Amino acid sequence: MNFTTIHNTIKLLEEFDSENTKESYSDDIQGFRNWIYDKEVIRRKSVIDEPVWEGKENGRSPESVISTLLVHLNRYAKTYSKSAIADSNFNTQEEFIYLINLKAFGSMTKMELIKKNIQDKSAGILIINRLIKQGWVEQTNSQTDKRTKVLRITDEGIEALENQMDKIRTATNIITGNITHQEKMELIRILDKLEQFHNPIFCRNIDHQNLLETVLKDYPIGNKLI
Repeated sequence: MNFTTIHNTIKLLEEFDSENTKESYSDDIQGFRNWIYDKEVIRRKSVIDEPVWEGKENGRSPESVISTLLVHLNRYAKTYSKSAIADSNFNTQEEFIYLINLKAFGSMTKMELIKKNIQDKSAGILIINRLIKQGWVEQTNSQTDKRTKVLRITDEGIEALENQMDKIRTATNIITGNITHQEKMELIRILDKLEQFHNPIFCRNIDHQNLLETVLKDYPIGNKLI
């Protein structure tokens, strides 16, 4: 006779007795069986089945897959965005994203607008200068600090946006593909968690040479601080 099995069964019975204080299950062998079955169902639901990805059998990490997929999705999005502005005076998707932010959030300084779009200062200034040249954005003195210039979208900029919004919305809908509403909500939750992690790092303007080492030292990666 396997005494280990007997011992484990007795422990399960003791656990069943302590958990079944509200008599959710009958105090007999059938109740004990139902309790074991329900615990197994709960356990299986808590285990996430890992998807299969290219290179997994050769040791490719989930972090590598996530990074690659995010890069690919960004490139797909740019392709659709280029199509949305193909017959307009917009040169890049960044130009209408800058205008959308100014329209949605109101006037802001150049650096505020550049940081909101997660870009380097030099690239952001070039975009802003093109928008000003087009007459879609104008600079004015800040009402709180006359030394500071703020940007605002002009009526011409709003019109340029509105002329393309149908195509922009179409591109946005295509980018989200065939995922369900529930999947969209879960994706927003996950991506926002990544946004909340990376944005403070970006705003620190850490030198590129020291960026990786600083992040590894100062920020929690996964479930631990490396």
